[in-house]
Amino acid sequence: MDHDLEIFPLLSYVLHHSDPASHAPPSLAIQQSLANRYPLLTNPHVISSLIDSIPSNITQTLFVFGSLGPRPDSLSVSSARTKIAQIREMDSFPPEDTAKEEQIYATVVRLEEVHDGYEKQLRDLEEELSEVYASAVESLNGGDEVNEEVLSVIKEGEDGGIVERINLSDRQLKLIPEALGRMVGLVSLNLSRNDLKFVPDSISGLEKLKELDLSSNLLRSLPDSIGLLLDLRILNMAGNKLTSLPESIAQCRSLVELDASFNNLTQLPANFGYGLLNLERLSIQLNKIRFFPNSICEMRSLRYLDAHMNEIHGLPIAIGRLTSLEVLNLSSNFSDLTELPDTISDLTNLRELDLSNNQIRVLPDSFFRLEKLEKLNLDQNPLELPPQEIVSQSAKAILEFMMKRWEEIVEEERVRIMIEAEQRQGGATGWFTWGSSIVTNLISGVSPSGEVKNHERSYLDKQL
Repeated sequence: MDHDLEIFPLLSYVLHHSDPASHAPPSLAIQQSLANRYPLLTNPHVISSLIDSIPSNITQTLFVFGSLGPRPDSLSVSSARTKIAQIREMDSFPPEDTAKEEQIYATVVRLEEVHDGYEKQLRDLEEELSEVYASAVESLNGGDEVNEEVLSVIKEGEDGGIVERINLSDRQLKLIPEALGRMVGLVSLNLSRNDLKFVPDSISGLEKLKELDLSSNLLRSLPDSIGLLLDLRILNMAGNKLTSLPESIAQCRSLVELDASFNNLTQLPANFGYGLLNLERLSIQLNKIRFFPNSICEMRSLRYLDAHMNEIHGLPIAIGRLTSLEVLNLSSNFSDLTELPDTISDLTNLRELDLSNNQIRVLPDSFFRLEKLEKLNLDQNPLELPPQEIVSQSAKAILEFMMKRWEEIVEEERVRIMIEAEQRQGGATGWFTWGSSIVTNLISGVSPSGEVKNHERSYLDKQL
């Protein structure tokens, strides 16, 4: 298939850059020919425009084209056409024999016609790509005024000027010059609200960069080299077309704030939480994320997590390790979020919790342990426990209800233990009554001497 595509050099080149794993690069001779004919072919904006113009059914077209086998040579096709004409003029053979004879040669002719049809589709696409190239180059030339502003900033830095902050937002930029990566003193870079589709690898040269704003662009991916920005503290990439984040982002260990909201993310990198141990604020709302990686539970500095309007199916069992978390928004995951793990009760510093617009039916029995909770939104859930008349009240009322329910559970368990003990020992209940009393006191936070203890520190309470 790749060999056949060499008669469509531009298409072959673009397909390789769109999916290197599936399409081999064109030969060096063809690449040299393309470089001479299309000198700006390697420009990020140009190649992005070309990739975007590839039709979605190209994979199926190429599969069929590659499955056809070798194209019949012209002599064979011509001979087959002649034979068909001769057979149709013969009257001496029975009709069924004539049809069988004609079918043999008709197969060759049909194969030629199918080859011709698919080649025409690819030839038309090759011409269309050539037109897209011309349009993309023209748009680059149309942005000379904006690019001049960027280049003047870069020139200032190259001439020895100390440039720490650059704001190039709302400039209709389509590309970031490679030279920008040589401004090693840069601390803050704002490229928001432009038309950027690529971030060059050279951005890794901004070793002192602390703030990077790439929000509201057309980015579909980030370079792996972004992981080399070891001093980066704030990264905003909201409002793009990102479908994934590079694994290398976990190397940005200085990150304190990360905003990847309003993209097309379906998951977070598996190692996400192992590296971002200093992250305090994570915004991933308005995506298509289904599950959190288990590593997110290692982000002990995290104070704010917004994951509303996703497709979250549940929380990791170890979510309780995020003991610094103060604000958690899991609203509007709709039919996907149906339950919470008991360990959510270990988030003892949680002040705000939004669980509205989900399908949660029951809160964990230990929910009362969220003693610092000030704002709790449980609207639009089919809750059965606590009942709706309690849900409509304040967070304090809900916690009190769950606390009372917990005490009832503990009392029922105490009675059950005593009854079982009496049945086993034939009424000798003294020691078992005393033991049950100890268990009850430990769980409820009262010492044997009558001293009130913090139930959060009770071993049995934590286990339950």
